[in-house]
Amino acid sequence: MSTPTIAPSAPSRPLSLGVIFLTLYIDLIGFSIIFPLGPDLLHHYLAVDGQSGLLRWLLTHIDSLSRLLGNDRHLPEVLFAGIISSLFSILQFIFAPFWGSLSDKRGRRPVLLLTVAGTTLSYLLWVVSGSFWLFILARLVAGAFGGNLSVATAAVADVTTRQERSKAMGIVGVAFGLGLVTGPAIGGFTAQFNLLQHHPSLAAWGINPFSVPALFSLGLSLVNLVWIYRRFSETRSTEARGHAPEITRLRNPIRAILTLDNPSIRSVNLVAFVYAIAFVGMESALVFLSAERFGYTAVQNSKLMVFLGFCSIITQGFIVRKLLGRVTETRVLSGGLIISTFGLALIGFAPSPVWLYTGVGLLALGSGLVNPSTTGLISLYAGTDEQGRVLGIFRSLGSLARAVTPIAAGIVFWSFGPHGSYAVFIGGAALAASAWLASTRLPQPVK
Repeated sequence: MSTPTIAPSAPSRPLSLGVIFLTLYIDLIGFSIIFPLGPDLLHHYLAVDGQSGLLRWLLTHIDSLSRLLGNDRHLPEVLFAGIISSLFSILQFIFAPFWGSLSDKRGRRPVLLLTVAGTTLSYLLWVVSGSFWLFILARLVAGAFGGNLSVATAAVADVTTRQERSKAMGIVGVAFGLGLVTGPAIGGFTAQFNLLQHHPSLAAWGINPFSVPALFSLGLSLVNLVWIYRRFSETRSTEARGHAPEITRLRNPIRAILTLDNPSIRSVNLVAFVYAIAFVGMESALVFLSAERFGYTAVQNSKLMVFLGFCSIITQGFIVRKLLGRVTETRVLSGGLIISTFGLALIGFAPSPVWLYTGVGLLALGSGLVNPSTTGLISLYAGTDEQGRVLGIFRSLGSLARAVTPIAAGIVFWSFGPHGSYAVFIGGAALAASAWLASTRLPQPVK
């Protein structure tokens, strides 16, 4: 294992950390605000563009696949929602390593300004997405410029010492938790307001029933852009930028992952990727399980997701910060994977809502331990001149899991009949257990 360069202690920069948190939070809101809108989006664009063009072609293939899999009642909406979310994640998978590498060479601040500006443009396109193809373009732009996460995470590494690195990465987890709680809530609430009901003439400008959620996201992104411009002080020195490798072209993310020369980084990436598949599969299937098994309504499912997010925030914002001051990252990671395995299995077999909530709580605790420890390990295994590149690859893998897993989980859930829920969650538990087995071989990084 190559020995990483030990960074000098970085001064505390509270304003920069605040900007980092805000950037991460808004990034996750932008990703998750669309979660509860999938069925309504489908019905709206079916009415507008459903008889021709891109949407008609897409639905024809979705219907054919649904009939082939023996379930044309649920799968069309599941597959449509999965494809919409996958578009965003696929572009993030492709571009995250590029933005991370570019920030190593050019600095975090200019790349953050560029990516947040691109995200703002995507929201503006969504505001005027009167047609399906323009809505798809908005999602593609959002995914391509969704490099905020990897760049902001690298900035956390810039402003922390190696001893405090993993604890500081808890800020990333808290932003995830808050984003995945508030994003869907904002999406569901703001979607109740349709500008066309009172001003139908706005349709000529592309205003659509979902323009209010888009306007809300646009406003937040503009605030974020101004905040970064005025208050973010560059966290990467000119000397450090000079040591970073030149960015010559956008490389294949898969090749970038496979050619990492540090075996410890490759190993922890594998652990994180396998776990991400299990966790995203849970996210995709949880509301279907609760509705099928316990008759949960949309309101009850919202409460369940809020409970999951709240437990994650408590774990990553408080518990994990205390643990990482006393326990090594590798032990915290192993503990989180074991707890997640039990949580996923318990959700799969839950005979009552009490057991369901218990399983969700365990999973939230486990994921709250896994996420900061894997991010911290990646950063600690990497050298100071490659934080953006390596963390970009790490985030790219997470995006790959989010690109393929929702569709796969939906197909498994609805194609296995009454056993579909067991297949998804027991399969997820098996994946988490295999990630734990791989994690036992990870070395403790030098601090």
